[in-house]
Amino acid sequence: MSRSQVALRDATPEDVRELVGLWADLMRRPVTGTPEDDMTGIVALAAASETDRIVVAEYDGELAGAVYLRIGVLSPINLDPVVQAISPHVHPRFRRRGIGRALMEAAVQHAEERGIGHVAGASLSSSRDAHRFLARMALAPQAVLRVAPTHVVRAKLTGRRPASSVVHRQPLGQVLAQRRSLRRQREVV
Repeated sequence: MSRSQVALRDATPEDVRELVGLWADLMRRPVTGTPEDDMTGIVALAAASETDRIVVAEYDGELAGAVYLRIGVLSPINLDPVVQAISPHVHPRFRRRGIGRALMEAAVQHAEERGIGHVAGASLSSSRDAHRFLARMALAPQAVLRVAPTHVVRAKLTGRRPASSVVHRQPLGQVLAQRRSLRRQREVV
């Protein structure tokens, strides 16, 4: 099949339902409202932004994939500009048709238009196919982002506090010296 069947465009409010289905594993579970409400806001913010863009790929008129493009910096410490291709995702029934390549082409074009020298990709840590695809696109691992709920990290920090911070203890050298002294006294008796 020809790649000419793939068309790229910016996301519109009409794409919200399909985008929720495509990125369901990435979205939060809202306490109030629906995932569609969240995605409506995300699409609106990207459309109004100078630095963010959601690109959707259509294959024969159907939404087949999407990527969230964001201009940022490599890190708060390394201020080189980068286009972040966040969660380039292709619907399973449209895989192996050039859609992922087209989405990454959109990221590269976005970077070239703005004179940005780096493109970064981000996907779920559990997505083996996505990591292989990004590796084939020459994107190498740069960092590992680990995430946990705040209360879980607090519990781990509290549970692993050194005992010396709770109760004042003697330095190890003094403890060992006292034990040697006690042994010598016992041997003499």
